[in-house]
Amino acid sequence: MKKELIISHEAAQSKIALLEDGRLFELHEQEDKSDFVVGDLFIGRVKKLAPNLNAAFVSIGYEKDAFLHYQDLGPQFLTYKKFLQDTISKKQQNSSLKNFEVQKEIEKNGNIEKVIAKDDSVILQITKEPISTKGPRISTQISLTGRFLVLIPFDKSVSISKKIGNAEERERLRTLIESIKPEGFGVIIRTVAEGKKVAELHNDMNQLIQKWENTFKNLQKNKVPSKVLSEQDKASSILRDNFNADFVSIICDDEQMVDEMRNYIEVIAPERKNIVQFYDKPIPLMEYYNVEKQLKQSFGKHVNIPSSKGAYLVIEHTEALHVVDVNSGNNISSGNAAKNEHALSVNKMAATEIARQLRLRDMGGIIVIDFIDMINAEHRRELFEHLKEEMSRDKARHKILPPSKFGLIQMTRQRTRPENQIETKEENPNIDGEILAPIVVVERMEEVIRNTIQIEKGKIFLHVHPFVEAYLTKSLMSIQVKWFLKYKKWVTIIPRDSFKYLEYKLINSKKEELQSYSN
Repeated sequence: MKKELIISHEAAQSKIALLEDGRLFELHEQEDKSDFVVGDLFIGRVKKLAPNLNAAFVSIGYEKDAFLHYQDLGPQFLTYKKFLQDTISKKQQNSSLKNFEVQKEIEKNGNIEKVIAKDDSVILQITKEPISTKGPRISTQISLTGRFLVLIPFDKSVSISKKIGNAEERERLRTLIESIKPEGFGVIIRTVAEGKKVAELHNDMNQLIQKWENTFKNLQKNKVPSKVLSEQDKASSILRDNFNADFVSIICDDEQMVDEMRNYIEVIAPERKNIVQFYDKPIPLMEYYNVEKQLKQSFGKHVNIPSSKGAYLVIEHTEALHVVDVNSGNNISSGNAAKNEHALSVNKMAATEIARQLRLRDMGGIIVIDFIDMINAEHRRELFEHLKEEMSRDKARHKILPPSKFGLIQMTRQRTRPENQIETKEENPNIDGEILAPIVVVERMEEVIRNTIQIEKGKIFLHVHPFVEAYLTKSLMSIQVKWFLKYKKWVTIIPRDSFKYLEYKLINSKKEELQSYSN
C-alpha cells in the first residue's frame, strides 16, 4: 500500500491529509498556535475537588478547567508530586532520577481527597483535547513518546509490544534497552522497533532523555499554570507514528515545514529524506490531489461504497452513539445462494469503507453497525474477521464485539480530539435572503481584474466554484478569452470544490490574496 502525506499551510492553519493508494483516510487540522495537543506537558493548579466524581478540576490556562479522575493519577502520583515540589524549590538540582526516593504507591481504588488538595501544583499530560463544552482530559502519569520507544519516569520495567512475536527479537530488544535506559525510568518498546539497529534505538532513547531534561528545566523556571513541554506538531507526530517503507511521498506547500520534516526524517531514516517535496504550483495543494473533492464525497449522511454498484452507508449521529446502516441499493441478486453471497460481498465492502470513515471522521464512543442480514453463520464470522482486519490499521484504541443475534456489530473507539465534521451541503442561493445576481458578481470580478492588472505585473489566478469556472471558460469565445483580448493579460481560472457558488478569490503568483468575495 502506497502512502502519501499531503500538508497544506494556509491562514495560520495546517491541513494534513493521509492518502493510501490515492484515497483519503485521515484528515487533521491544526492551528499554528494550538494551545492543547495530546501529549503536551503542563504544570497545573488544582482549582477544586469533586469527591462525588472522585475527581479534581485543574487550571492549566484554558477557559475550562481540565478534568482529572482518580484513575488517571497513576500509582506513582505521590512520587511525581514530591519531584515537582523538590524541583520548584530547587532541592532537586538535575533531571536525573537515579537517587530520587520513590514514594509509596497510591491505592488503586482510593479517594482523591486523600492524595490531593485544593491549590496543589501538579505535573500533568494532555490525554484528550477540549471537546465541545468540556475542558481537556489529563493524566498525571507521564510518558514521553519517541519513534521506537516510550520513556516512563519513575518506572523500572521494560515492556515490549505484543505485536512483536519473535521470541529471539523480543529478547534482543529487552537486553539492549535494559543496557541503555537511564536508572529511574521504564520503557515501552513499540512495534516499529522490531529489527531496528542498536544505533537507531540508542538515538531515539537519547532524544527522549533530552525531552525529559527540557521538561525539568521548564519546571524550574515556569509559572503555574503553564506548558512545560510541547508535543511535536501534527505532521511530525503522524510521521513518528506512521512513517515506514509504504510512504512514497510527503508533499507540503510551506518551505519552512518542508525543511523541518526533512530534518526529522534525516534523523529517523536519512536515506529517505528526499521523499519530502515542496509544492509550488498555482492550484492549491488539497485541490490538486483531489482532497477537497474526496471530502465532499466522503462526509454527510449518505456515503457511497466504492465498487459496490449502488450500495451505500447511512451514518447517523446521536447524543449517545453513532449508528451506521448498510444498504444494498438496487443491486439485488436472484436466488438464495446468490443473495447470500451478494450480502457477504456488499457487507465486506461496507466494512472496509466503515473502517475508513471512522478514521477519516475520527468518530469515537459507541458505534453500532447494522449490516445486511446474513443467515449463514460462517458468513457472519467471515465478516467479523474482515472488519477486525480492516480496523487493525487504525491507531486509535478500539474494541469490536461479535455480531449479535439481531445481526448488529457493536464497537467502541477512542476519541482524543473533536470529531471531524465537513459540511457537504451548501445554501441554496435562490431561497431565504438576498444575494448578488451572478452576472453582477462576474462584473465585479472583471472590475477587480482590470484594477489589479494595472499594478500586478506577475501572473493572476482566479479561484472560483466549479460551476462558475465552467461558465467562465467554456466555448471558443469564453469570458476568459474575452478578458484576455480586452486586457492583454491571461487570467488562469482554477475550480475550487470547497467554495460556495458565487465565492471567488484573486491570487497573485506569490500566493497572496488580492481580492475576495463570499456570497
